[in-house]
Amino acid sequence: MIDFLELDSIEDYRKYYEENYCKKPIITFDHIPVYFHKNRFSHAFYESSDRRGAKDVFSYIRAKRMSWIKFILKSKYAHILQGWDKRKKKYDPCMRVAYEYEQFVVVVRISLKKNGRLKGNFITCYQADNSFKKIKKSPLWNKEECLKYLNGR
Repeated sequence: MIDFLELDSIEDYRKYYEENYCKKPIITFDHIPVYFHKNRFSHAFYESSDRRGAKDVFSYIRAKRMSWIKFILKSKYAHILQGWDKRKKKYDPCMRVAYEYEQFVVVVRISLKKNGRLKGNFITCYQADNSFKKIKKSPLWNKEECLKYLNGR
C-alpha cells in the first residue's frame, strides 16, 4: 500500500501536483506517455458540495491519494477498463480508467500524437465509492481497439 500524501495546505497540494505531474509526462507500464495540465487540478481535486453543481470544495480524500496516480499508471497490476461516455451513452475505447488500490480510479483520455503513437491526457481521479461496482463491470481497455478507433475517425 502506498502512504497517504499529508501536506499542510491546498496550495502545497497544488505545488506537489505541478512539480510531480505537470513538468514531464508519466509513462504507463505499456509505454503511453500521460500528460498532466495545471488546469486539471481543480477538476481532479475539488468536488461539488451538493453533488450537482460547481466543484466548490477541496477533496482531501482525493488529494491524499495524489501520489497513487503515478503508481497506478505505471503498475502492470492495475485494472484497466473503458470509461463511460455519458453524452453518447456507451463505453469509449479511448477513455482509460485504471485502479489498483481501494476504489481509487484514475481517468485518462487517449489520443494520437502527430507521429501516430498514443498519448494520454489526465482527466481526473476519485474515490469511486458509489460507482465502483458499475466501473468494475466495464469492458477491459485494449490498446489495439483504441488505436483502431482513433485511426478510423
